[in-house]
Amino acid sequence: MPNSAYLRYVALGDSHSEGLGDGDDTHGLRGWADRLAAEVARTSPGLLYANLAVRGRKAGQVRAEQLAPALAMRPDLATVVAGVNDVLRPSCGLDEVVGHLEAMFAALTAQGATVATLMFPDVGRITPLARPIGNRVLALNERIRAAAGRHGVLVAETAAHAVATDPRLWSTDRLHASPLGHARIAAAVAHTLGLPGTDDHWTLPLPVDGPRASARRVAAAELRWAGTFLGPWLVRRLRGRSSGDGRQAKRPTLLPVSSPAGDAPSAV
Repeated sequence: MPNSAYLRYVALGDSHSEGLGDGDDTHGLRGWADRLAAEVARTSPGLLYANLAVRGRKAGQVRAEQLAPALAMRPDLATVVAGVNDVLRPSCGLDEVVGHLEAMFAALTAQGATVATLMFPDVGRITPLARPIGNRVLALNERIRAAAGRHGVLVAETAAHAVATDPRLWSTDRLHASPLGHARIAAAVAHTLGLPGTDDHWTLPLPVDGPRASARRVAAAELRWAGTFLGPWLVRRLRGRSSGDGRQAKRPTLLPVSSPAGDAPSAV
């Protein structure tokens, strides 16, 4: 059972947990994990928080680079979110991906931590050009859910509600949540943890926002997105590069939630 008070929270993962889409590299990233830390700190004022997530990391890299440092911090709360960077590749062994995630689940829970993860929405409903990998994402969810069940890991069912694919919850690159999306994810995980004062408001649809776009406008938006984001992403893949090359975790050590790390903003 989850606790309502924690001493040390560590986030492991990729760009989603790092906070891309919520802030920028100039002024700092926030993201759902920082927002969750702020929520946890409301009932655990002495909470210490580290965020080891780095953009572009695949599940195996998260395990290889982040698990040992996380265990050394002996967290009583941890979040593990990875796998999307794997399924975006042309070839992806889902069993291998989930094997890395399950190894992290097992190690952290064996040490006594409450561990939470979340489900990924159908990317084909966010980006029509990504429909070919939509089934792969849903299959990944099923495997993660099963692995989580074997280790008592809490699962925020963030993909089970229609609002998860509302464009307003996603940034212009359609790969990362917008600030509103990050806030919804944080609320979902907080509710899954059973934190005092949380509820299921994160499942509710957003207000209707004008008429539906025409097919022509949708097609034009797809072309702009492909040129602005998909093209550069493909070029990096062909060159064997990653958006996270040379980057380090934004908050590699445990700090009070009210204390910023480098250029990253406070989680409050």
